[in-house]
Amino acid sequence: MITPRTASGVLELLPAEQIAFQRMLDTIRAGYERFGFLPVETPAFEVSDVLLTKSGGETERQVYFVQSTGALEKAAAQPDPGLPELALRFDLTVPLARYVAQHEHQLAFPFRRYQMQRVYRGERAQRGRFREFYQCDIDIVGSGELSVRHDAECPAVIHAIFSDLDIGSFTIQLNNRKLMRGFFEDLGIAGEQQAAVLREVDKLDKRGPEAVRATLRAEPFGLPEPVADRVLDLVTVRSTSHADALAQLDKVEGASAGSAVLAEGVAELREVLELVRAMGVPESDYALNLAIARGLDYYTGTVYETTLDDHPEIGSICSGGRYDDLAGHYTKSRLPGVGISIGLTRLFWQLREAGLVDVAESTVQVLVPQVEESLLSEQLALVTELRHGGINSETVLDGGRLGKQLRYADRAGIRFVVILGPQEVEAGTVTVKDLRRQDQFTVPRAELLRALRVELAQPLV
Repeated sequence: MITPRTASGVLELLPAEQIAFQRMLDTIRAGYERFGFLPVETPAFEVSDVLLTKSGGETERQVYFVQSTGALEKAAAQPDPGLPELALRFDLTVPLARYVAQHEHQLAFPFRRYQMQRVYRGERAQRGRFREFYQCDIDIVGSGELSVRHDAECPAVIHAIFSDLDIGSFTIQLNNRKLMRGFFEDLGIAGEQQAAVLREVDKLDKRGPEAVRATLRAEPFGLPEPVADRVLDLVTVRSTSHADALAQLDKVEGASAGSAVLAEGVAELREVLELVRAMGVPESDYALNLAIARGLDYYTGTVYETTLDDHPEIGSICSGGRYDDLAGHYTKSRLPGVGISIGLTRLFWQLREAGLVDVAESTVQVLVPQVEESLLSEQLALVTELRHGGINSETVLDGGRLGKQLRYADRAGIRFVVILGPQEVEAGTVTVKDLRRQDQFTVPRAELLRALRVELAQPLV
């Protein structure tokens, strides 16, 4: 016998948990559509040379390749078979770049898409790290140019979705890579050293300012003490209100040596902050955080991270930012964009571990048991009536003791059992058992749908 088991790095849920996960997916999808984003799906695998557009990236070293049995046999017969033809996508951004470049002349710009699919990475097996996981992305892609005003839409979307998910208070943190780049250039930090410093300051909230300062002073950075201090002064800036965020930006710009790049970044952040407030995001739910770098070369302007106020240990629950050229590997057209991503599998796992999500009620609302074999036609007519009335219903087709059928409903998480026995048929009624409230009532069959809708609309206390 083969022991049934899953591979490491996957999240497989029981039905009650899967329903809770699915409802989070549905909430995110509804939020994306409410803001005018259109659905896109791409294949789980891409042609390898299309997917692997550059070499040396950590993510691309985690790629799973795809080969059929026949392809494996063919490759084994060749002295140098090279890379397999196909590879599983490791994120949704590279497939989006390919998609937009391929369909550029069929799309309306700015192109607003959402995509919610699984991605695959060869992560090192460890608790809370997944090799197969859902990403839920939105992007706004422009043709030639894209106004920075679109950068303000992402925090508005984030706020709407996480308010709907109702998983606790949260803060959307914003920064701008141009501001950081200009500030570092003023200090004489440029090129590869700048990229390395950005990597280090992005760890500030995890490592703390003293650890980051010590690293910047030591080799290979070797920053002079006054330079390291100025870097720490910048990246420890956090705003406490909208007015404070604008004041902090004025202070940063006032201390600049005149960097045009920094001034551009400050101007963009000011405009984004003003528009975020205009879109109705409460100022208590967003803040300036000048430590956020979000990667190295990919993001070029506004960047975002979102954290739960009461659970900072979970880390960012939604992140993203602005990029100058989405599809430069695939087209000569300039396609700037801005987007965010929710890694839902990891987020769900973290929320479950923190006790912030519960298992969900069954999606089945009513069970119609079989009381007597002779009443099967009446039973089937009743369950069909419920389904046509919009009530998710299951029926028992193979009979058995009524008590056993009731225990099944309770174990399966079905709240209502609608009983149609000989007495009910004769009286033109049905008996409704509410297994959650441990109660029952009898109603005329013609009023059953209305009665169930009333009961379902009332919160359980």
